[in-house]
Amino acid sequence: MLNAIVDKAKERMSHSHQTLAREFGQIRAGRANASLLDRVTVEYYGTKTPLNQIAGISIPEARVLLISPFDKGSIKDIERAINASDLGITPTSDGSVIRLVIPALTEERRKELAKDVKKVGETSKIAIRNIRRDAMEEAKKSEKAKEITEDDLKDLEKEIQKVTDNAVKHIDEMTANKEKELLEV
Repeated sequence: MLNAIVDKAKERMSHSHQTLAREFGQIRAGRANASLLDRVTVEYYGTKTPLNQIAGISIPEARVLLISPFDKGSIKDIERAINASDLGITPTSDGSVIRLVIPALTEERRKELAKDVKKVGETSKIAIRNIRRDAMEEAKKSEKAKEITEDDLKDLEKEIQKVTDNAVKHIDEMTANKEKELLEV
């Protein structure tokens, strides 16, 4: 019973870390990153299809994404989808592949993105604290229902706090790494 509450909290916190990593992957850092295109969907034979399912995406240079469609006839559709997305990058095509050159970020834009990273990190910490609160409430309910003793409750609360502290520390590290990546010229 005790471990089940802690394990459930750990699993939920792990999901928060994965979500944070995905959100950080979508923040453009002036470097090519295939996850920038994760939200791009292409109208392909009448169906909205994720770009990574109809094309190979590679990074030949630090600031270039190379999109190689599996079906060469879909190049115009892919270009249209990229132009319609909120990426703000104009694709260039040579008929068989599409290149996206990621523009270098200005110092001002880097600082703005660093602030965004901090906000996303804080939101993630709030989610972790909510998970802690839920786990603590579940532990207290178990104690009230006489499923665990008062001593077990104290031990469980300490364990939940330890797990929470580790999760918050991990978020701080992820946030600091992303900020460092953004502010690097």
